[in-house]
Amino acid sequence: MNPAVVIGTTFVDIKGFARGSYDPLGRNLGEVQLVHGGVGRNVVENFANVGMPVAYVGMLDNSAIGQDVERHLAEIGTDLRWMMRVPDRGIGMWLVILDEKGELAGSISKMPDITQLEGYLKEHGGEIVSQAEAVVLEVDLNETIAEMIIRLANEHGKDVYSIVGNMSVILARRDLMRQTKCFICNEVEAAKFFGESFSGLEREALLSRLPELAERAGLQSVVVTLGERGAAYYEKETGRAGWCPPCPTEVVDTTGAGDAFFSGTVMGLIRGNSLGDAAAYGARLASETISRNENSCPVNKNFFDQ
Repeated sequence: MNPAVVIGTTFVDIKGFARGSYDPLGRNLGEVQLVHGGVGRNVVENFANVGMPVAYVGMLDNSAIGQDVERHLAEIGTDLRWMMRVPDRGIGMWLVILDEKGELAGSISKMPDITQLEGYLKEHGGEIVSQAEAVVLEVDLNETIAEMIIRLANEHGKDVYSIVGNMSVILARRDLMRQTKCFICNEVEAAKFFGESFSGLEREALLSRLPELAERAGLQSVVVTLGERGAAYYEKETGRAGWCPPCPTEVVDTTGAGDAFFSGTVMGLIRGNSLGDAAAYGARLASETISRNENSCPVNKNFFDQ
């Protein structure tokens, strides 16, 4: 199997964990950790940790942190042949505060210089996409990259799975989502995309409404995660809508949960599983991720055999 190619960003996450009840206006004692992050990088590590072949197309700079990220990705078996090494601004930063329940209380992001990646993909994108098993794209990098990679994937007959970022490109170019294999998002992102909130909808009402919304948007398939309620999904090819229950776990840190769910679901689809079974893999991987304070799942090469 050729590797799945993930095109995305690398971040360093500075995480503050409140020890007691978090007070946004006061001083809070707790722990502060520096963790490798970034949506694209998180997905890459999830793939590698469960033994799925994966190549990373992103940027790393020459800083000590950049070298540490590269060393770790190489150690877990990531294909780095298309990784960019740039002098500076290759890695973003995310400052995040987590309350006593491990829930996000506030954050600030600093983006890397995406124009460097755009130029690289204009030169090498065709080669990269042609050799991929499937393409996993952080669509909100910028509109030029999204349009270019989806066009190349269509030309080479490759499936594209879109990771949601800040939704700037997704909301501006909903037409691009019609050309992706599966649109995976959370409840808040779904409300923005469809223009309709799922809040308060009971299970049967949601499963009745989701196919109508997906068909109207022209989506091939969609999965909407609903936190502790689970996830709803719909697939146009089979006409089937279904529900994926959550996997109960003790929450330590919720950051990375969405990336883990996305990773497990996409890996299942690449392996040929049905959308419902793939979503179940996503739920299990998310559960394993939020039970630790890393941004990705633990190493488990037997994940798909359990």
